[in-house]
Amino acid sequence: MKLKEIIAVLEEMAPLAYAEDFDNVGLLVGNADSITTGVLVCHDALETVIDEALAKKCNLVVCFHPILFSGIKKITGKNYVERAILKAIKNDIAIYAVHTALDNHSQGVNKIFCDALGLLNTKVLIPKQNFIQKLVTYTIPSNADKVRTALFEAGAGRIGNYDDCSFNSNGIGTYKGNENSNPVIGVRNEHTETEEVKIEVTFEKHLQSKILKALFAHHIYEEVAYEIYDLQNSHQQIGLGMIGELETEMNEDDFLHFVKDKMIADGIRHSAFLEKKVKKVAVLGGSGSFAIKNAISAGADAFLTADLKYHQFYEAENRLLLADIGHFESERYTKNYIVDYLRKKILNFAIILSEENTNPVKYL
Repeated sequence: MKLKEIIAVLEEMAPLAYAEDFDNVGLLVGNADSITTGVLVCHDALETVIDEALAKKCNLVVCFHPILFSGIKKITGKNYVERAILKAIKNDIAIYAVHTALDNHSQGVNKIFCDALGLLNTKVLIPKQNFIQKLVTYTIPSNADKVRTALFEAGAGRIGNYDDCSFNSNGIGTYKGNENSNPVIGVRNEHTETEEVKIEVTFEKHLQSKILKALFAHHIYEEVAYEIYDLQNSHQQIGLGMIGELETEMNEDDFLHFVKDKMIADGIRHSAFLEKKVKKVAVLGGSGSFAIKNAISAGADAFLTADLKYHQFYEAENRLLLADIGHFESERYTKNYIVDYLRKKILNFAIILSEENTNPVKYL
């Protein structure tokens, strides 16, 4: 099958619009029109992983971390990034990265983290801002159902656990077409008044072109009146980190040993014990020091993340247990999720989980 067909599935799993602005996600190496013979899913697309892809006859590597993160001006093979890219290009192997597009997804990295710990009643820790827009349009009553249905099918009107959400109000619309107009109701050069329905729906901003295409295709008017607004509402289903609850509370020492076992962590650095029970747990896979205050504000008893610096442990402020379980460890099961997702969506095709351990951190 063509690479672009697989990319479409990957973007269903982790829409690129969900990614953070600083990130580099999507197709990093390769031609979307090329034919894919097999997919190797990994955590980091290192040179050893490219070798593994060659051995397993896979010409697409889907990685969590983007091997190309910041700009490069030369590719000479002088470092691990350039060596991996050179080998991939030389052997016609495409590389696709998901990273924060999957971090921000409600079923992505942090939900996988929560599920590994058996957390219940999970919700996003830091909802994504400035991601919702509102469409307002007007049409005659006999056209309203058709327009609404088309907008819903294009992805508008989804709020939390509800679909087909809209607000509708009735009023009177006025217009006068010029000599070049072709009005559906009324005649040229005459003032016209007609009953209209005002339809309001919200949508994720990356769907704007799709929403407008649906509107224009199903609206009855020659000239479609519409307005689009940026909303300040937080998107409660998209964002970084998650918070949930243990089925049974634990003391702090037992909790960290539980985490160590479930996440297969060789070592955990943590703040001072507070002699409190742990019930409510916040998580953020990867580097999450920026979310310490969010975890405290959310009432977490413990916050699990990675890459914490010395002074950041003070930020626990004796209000929660802060634990660094390791960057790789906190994202450990992400590649398994990607493999499972692709296998469900693409049947009878080689989708292989990489056997390479790309964790660069070792412990004595």
